[in-house]
Amino acid sequence: MDAVTYPETAVSNFIMEHFIPLRIASDAQPHATDFNVVWTPTIITLDTEGNEHHRTTGFFSPEELIPSLKLGTGKTYFDTGRFEEAIDHFDKLLADHPGSDATPEAMYWRGVGGYKSTGDPKPLKEAYERLKAEYSDSEWTRRAYPYRLL
Repeated sequence: MDAVTYPETAVSNFIMEHFIPLRIASDAQPHATDFNVVWTPTIITLDTEGNEHHRTTGFFSPEELIPSLKLGTGKTYFDTGRFEEAIDHFDKLLADHPGSDATPEAMYWRGVGGYKSTGDPKPLKEAYERLKAEYSDSEWTRRAYPYRLL
């Protein structure tokens, strides 16, 4: 990714604006063991307490890395109970990167976040319906399959 993805201005600007990047050699101990890094590149999104919320392994193009990082940010907010902020991040990802590989997962978590923030199951069914219409073969559509019954 050093040759293709990181040199892209949009990628480097996004990372510097939204993250505190830390690069560690994949065999550096104890971090490689603590974070179960077995292949490179591995990018882990952590919260301020050092808890992991999202992980990518392998090459990502510039067009796919930013949506993946946005997904990680949304998942961090979701996992820490900040559902409205998570929904905002997922919505932004969906609007800015509609065809990315991260989009189906963001749709799924957006629906779950809507349910968790309101107690209303309607966002779950809406997420399934949108996934089925736009990403019928996605694993996230299969995961949302039970929500069709709501």
